Amino acid sequence: MGYERAKEQPLTFVLVHGSFADVRFWNGVAGMLRKMGHKVFVPEYPGHGSDPNTNVTHGMISRAVADFILARQLRDIILVGHSFGGSVVQKTAELVPDRIKRLVFMNGFVIGEGQSVVDQFPPQVQQLFEQLRQLSPDDTIMLPFPVFRDAFVNLADLQLARQLYSEVRPEPAKPSFEKLDLKAFYKLNIPRSYLYLTDDNLLPQGEGYGWHPHMSGRLGLFRLIRSDGDHMTYFRTQPALLAQKLVEASRD
Repeated sequence: MGYERAKEQPLTFVLVHGSFADVRFWNGVAGMLRKMGHKVFVPEYPGHGSDPNTNVTHGMISRAVADFILARQLRDIILVGHSFGGSVVQKTAELVPDRIKRLVFMNGFVIGEGQSVVDQFPPQVQQLFEQLRQLSPDDTIMLPFPVFRDAFVNLADLQLARQLYSEVRPEPAKPSFEKLDLKAFYKLNIPRSYLYLTDDNLLPQGEGYGWHPHMSGRLGLFRLIRSDGDHMTYFRTQPALLAQKLVEASRD
């Protein structure tokens, strides 16, 4: 029934990946969405994929996504942000609000005015990120495997966790530490959804942290869709499930 409904209302998705990833992160989900009859676009942004430059800013990243949308003359888009990509979606929405039909945060960071992505973590995790940043020769953060295994892919078996970790590259640190001016975002009236993957162990839930309801609540009026899944595993192992949940989050 879900597939029939999807064919009745073709959507145009722009999928924005998060940290420690590149456009390949979306391959499975994007393929499933296309099979369901939707158009899917996956922009790469500075400091990721084939771009070796690690001296990038958050503004460069959000501008690159906005330019991708404008260059392809995309309209009525569903702009989806996963993880760090949530903060990119916030800033991109400020740049091209007239192109967007709905925003979807898929365990995406919803940053408060004047905050950074790193501010969303407990102090001990912030300290870890700062230490990793200082240890790098090029102002990047590389996750130790135990952190990746238990926080990012806690539903994966060890073999899959190692495979996924082998695809991780160091993440440019600067964009996650930048304090973001989001006054314009919080004045926008674009419809928004929060797709909450309930087994995600990247953030503590409660006590002033977490995806939902802590960050999702900053969206004001929003649609809530829940799904099984941790931070990264189901994008590889259950792409059909996540594609269907994205449609539920995005349809009229």
